[in-house]
Amino acid sequence: MEWLVIWARDVLVNGFVTSGLVPNRARVWFYRLLGMRLAPGVVIMPRTFIGGRRLTMEPGSGIYYDCHLDTAAPITLGRNVCLSTGVTLVTSGHDIGPSDYRMGPDRPAPIVIGDGCWLGINATVLGGVTIGEGCVIAAGAIVARDCQPDGLYAGAPVARRVKDLEADLPRRRGGKHGSWTRDTHRSSQA
Repeated sequence: MEWLVIWARDVLVNGFVTSGLVPNRARVWFYRLLGMRLAPGVVIMPRTFIGGRRLTMEPGSGIYYDCHLDTAAPITLGRNVCLSTGVTLVTSGHDIGPSDYRMGPDRPAPIVIGDGCWLGINATVLGGVTIGEGCVIAAGAIVARDCQPDGLYAGAPVARRVKDLEADLPRRRGGKHGSWTRDTHRSSQA
């Protein structure tokens, strides 16, 4: 019976619902119906794979095209978080097993991304990581450790803090972080 649930997720949810044929409001409504906690006004662009129901998104947050979210453990996106194209959030991981079968027991761990964060194109965040408020994760970075607030993190194989960011930069478009809409965010590179 588990194969039926996986098939339904992959065909119905991550096939049809994530297609460009389904408008954002309908997509978000369907995800809520599945049990995801999505605040009003969040944006989830087409072609985003969400492997489970343990996703929480606060107001003003958006997930751009071609992202992959593995929700074996909970993923929480704070207010005004932007996941750029191709971001991967992986909550599952495995212990190293014996030599005859190296992939040991599954060890999922949650991911928490604080308010106002921006993750650049193709950034990857591994399970057990908390990214503090106001961080920027550079394009292609791999985040395997917690990130302190208001920092720019870059690098692979493991991202490291490369710069301190001002906590109170002047805001644009009247809001704390502006409004996250399809028309105002054509490009999202860190």
